[in-house]
Amino acid sequence: MSFSSRVPTEVLNSSTSIVAYFSMEIAVRPDMPTYSGGLGVLAGDTLRSASDLGLPLAAVTLAHRQGYFKQHLDADGNQTEEAQPWSPEALCAAEDATTVVMIEGRPVTIRAWRHDMKGVTGKIVPIYFLDTDVDQNDPADRILTDRLYGGDSNYRLRQEAVLGIGGAYILRALGYEPVVYHMNEGHAALLTVALLEQQLGERGLLSATEQDYRKVHERCVFTTHTPVPAGHDRFSMEQAYRILGDERSSLLERVGGVHEGLLNMTYVALRFSRFVNGVAMQHGKVSREMFPDYAIDAITNGVHAGTWTSQPFQGLFDKHLPRWRQDNVTLRYAIDIPEVEIEQAHSQAKQTLVDAVAQRTGVRLDTETFTMGFARRAATYKRADLLFTDPQRLIEMAHKFGGMQIIYSGKAHPADDPGKAKIKHVIELAKELNSDALRIVYLENYEWELGALLTGGVDVWLNTPKRPYEASGTSGMKAALNGVPSLSILDGWWIEGWIEGVTGWAIDDHDDETGESNSLYEHLEQVVLPLYYEQPQQWRRIMRSSIALNGSFFNTQRMIEQYVLNAYFPEKRVIGAPVESLEAVMSR
Repeated sequence: MSFSSRVPTEVLNSSTSIVAYFSMEIAVRPDMPTYSGGLGVLAGDTLRSASDLGLPLAAVTLAHRQGYFKQHLDADGNQTEEAQPWSPEALCAAEDATTVVMIEGRPVTIRAWRHDMKGVTGKIVPIYFLDTDVDQNDPADRILTDRLYGGDSNYRLRQEAVLGIGGAYILRALGYEPVVYHMNEGHAALLTVALLEQQLGERGLLSATEQDYRKVHERCVFTTHTPVPAGHDRFSMEQAYRILGDERSSLLERVGGVHEGLLNMTYVALRFSRFVNGVAMQHGKVSREMFPDYAIDAITNGVHAGTWTSQPFQGLFDKHLPRWRQDNVTLRYAIDIPEVEIEQAHSQAKQTLVDAVAQRTGVRLDTETFTMGFARRAATYKRADLLFTDPQRLIEMAHKFGGMQIIYSGKAHPADDPGKAKIKHVIELAKELNSDALRIVYLENYEWELGALLTGGVDVWLNTPKRPYEASGTSGMKAALNGVPSLSILDGWWIEGWIEGVTGWAIDDHDDETGESNSLYEHLEQVVLPLYYEQPQQWRRIMRSSIALNGSFFNTQRMIEQYVLNAYFPEKRVIGAPVESLEAVMSR
């Protein structure tokens, strides 16, 4: 049953949306470079599932006219960046409504471009891209919506004012009256200030009372994504007063948005949200330790099944599970798909990946050789080089079992020199270790389409973050949809998705990298490679279990339903009722 049938008719027929979703980045489609990585991809997958399910929702983000960046890697592994300009005029519809926000003492006019995301049932989620490239704006303000995560902290705070304050006001100008505002990370926290301003009207922020705060509090939901303290946006109070103005900054101080002398966007969002969640069970625990004064729940991330399932597997699921796109839980019944058909679908996806590697690099990999994938944002804590702690042991394994192929990819933020050094190190090692038995390639410019090729075509997905810095991770979820098991550190989502030898394998926890790398080698040498090369029937069984057990759960359809029941409309939930009662819940 589609989600739209579970929503009251008067809501579906309304010209307004009931949920407003704010995110600094959203991966809408491959030719719109409006995202940098996991946060944006998650946001896009969330909206795709919302449209599939018919949830009345509108999304707000920034235009990012210059995109994130296109990555170039030279022969020595040095990263350089190139802008990725795109044209909202070509891919979106212009809205007539505008709004004006005072930023750094200047009026900044903000307009919006609308892009409609259509779901499998034809339902639409509108996405509004805010744009300050308007003639009447000061030149310094016209570029505020140019670059995703570009510029200094002054640029970032001004952007966050555009997103949060400007976004809340543009929705009102467009005629929306949301009952729920969902902040996807703290970048959008300033929308709470705008909601308070709208509520107070002519009274002004200085007149706000605890009752006024509570009214905003009842409308806001906040998802935090990072377990790293430095990952939470913080600004000096000098910046706050200069950029946001005296009245807004004074309010933020008064309500507890200042922590350790800095304006902290996470604390602003926490203060004004009635529901707060981390993005995996473990991340919820870590977040509660970081912010012990606040109640923090957990809703584990997912991925959009229809987007990240490779073409061969889409065809296979269409044949055996024809309603899988409308109802992702149906993937549970993949356990009944003949194993040989799963193997055939994966072989086709692997061939597509091998062909793409050859086209991009000139390196021709072998479709029969065990192939492992590692593709993540090139942050140091993700430890792309953990696999090479003992290179000689890796070489010996490759010779012993008849070959091993490893495909890497990932961008480092332009200002992240340690991350760039990790990329360079892996590429240097690849050149040093490459042989007939061990082939290592690093593919430049990791993005949407390359990510789909990798998660669909490798044999095992490798993930080696330093605990507990993996909030969730979603690449392994994409792999699972394609019958690709994970070999991973027990952090983020993998704590929930791991069943040893059934959905993949867990690298043992150790206090030192030597112990963890040794566990990684032992798993490869004693379990993974012998299974792949010597027990193909058992390998096929693991592939099938990965789809049925992980693909059916770690998707944004399930995630959205949890948001509806636990975060958006908890007052309508039937206590003790199973998730399947969502139709009854939403029609009450």
